[in-house]
Amino acid sequence: MQSLSFRPFLLACTLLLAGSSPAQDQVQQATRWRYSADQLRPFWMGDVVEQESVLFVRDSDSEEARGSSLFPIREILAVRSSSGDVTYRQGVDYRFIPGTREIVIPTGSRVMTTPPSALRRPAKSQRHQLTHRDGNGEILFGAKLEYHQMQTHVTYKKADTAWPVSMPSFDPDSLPTTLQKLRDRQPVSIVLLGDSISTGCNASGWGRGAPFQPAYQDLLVEHLRQHYQADVTLTNLSVGGKSTPWGVTMIDQVTEQQPDLVILAFGMNDSAGRSPDEYGQNTAAMIQKTRVTCPQAEFILIASMLGNRDWVRLNHDVFPQYRDQLASLCQPGIALADMTSVWAEFIKRKKDSDLTGNGVNHPNDFGHRVYAQVLSALLVP
Repeated sequence: MQSLSFRPFLLACTLLLAGSSPAQDQVQQATRWRYSADQLRPFWMGDVVEQESVLFVRDSDSEEARGSSLFPIREILAVRSSSGDVTYRQGVDYRFIPGTREIVIPTGSRVMTTPPSALRRPAKSQRHQLTHRDGNGEILFGAKLEYHQMQTHVTYKKADTAWPVSMPSFDPDSLPTTLQKLRDRQPVSIVLLGDSISTGCNASGWGRGAPFQPAYQDLLVEHLRQHYQADVTLTNLSVGGKSTPWGVTMIDQVTEQQPDLVILAFGMNDSAGRSPDEYGQNTAAMIQKTRVTCPQAEFILIASMLGNRDWVRLNHDVFPQYRDQLASLCQPGIALADMTSVWAEFIKRKKDSDLTGNGVNHPNDFGHRVYAQVLSALLVP
């Protein structure tokens, strides 16, 4: 197969300015993200969902806006701006009916609301052509934190904790070498190889905006350091726009780091046309080539999140097949982090605009936290 002829369609992260002003540095220092184990508690466990993102879409007739949560709400604990610097008042800025998933933003509220027209652009008006599936213009592309700034964070107690997706659970036999080193507080080397999602695109820390949350891989590493009090290092070799054939060519750089754990995170770009069989073969080749030099290396295979359903160039059907290919490779020393199934359930309950970082195929802060939570569930009891 001529797999290398595929043209990756994953949008590369827009480069940010290397420098910042003293005033920007002061703002960042004052609002800098701080590690909290609560933020890494799996959203599917417990009674509370922390800082779930909602983009409230405004109705043109009533001028009210509405959005949905993942779970029915028993009690709202906090509704805040995505930057975290504004806290909104129940009954004034928002209302909800206990036991439902809908939150209503009345007219006159301080909560950010967005008309549907703002989420579209005229055809061929953007750097990247993101044709809407209904043919009416293009999906708004967010190069940095445009969607983040339109979203609101909701922390609430669940009225119903049921979650139908099979989620990862801690198994000491799944990644035994890595887990033993963590428990023994020995140094652990992690290498991440993936596409622009894994470079951190559209996390607020990457975009240099409050609350400056790190991307999923850095959240994971900090969580492991804090929980095990171990020296955990991360080498991130991910590059935007890349797919599995490129990953196979990068294994010499992976093995240079003598990794204990390798995280492989491809799929979004492969979905431009690569068959599930070839995707699986390329992933197997990355594992096999790594183990020639590093026979003790263990692996977490990430089945990618889903992109925007309304983008004509995205084929949602292939992602579950990619996930099944990854699952077939799993054995002791190789574990699956199934973001595909998580995201499939997400978009049954919420809009893509609630979850997206760039409008089409990157997660926002909440999505990066969910990535970290799914990975952490494999590594932290």
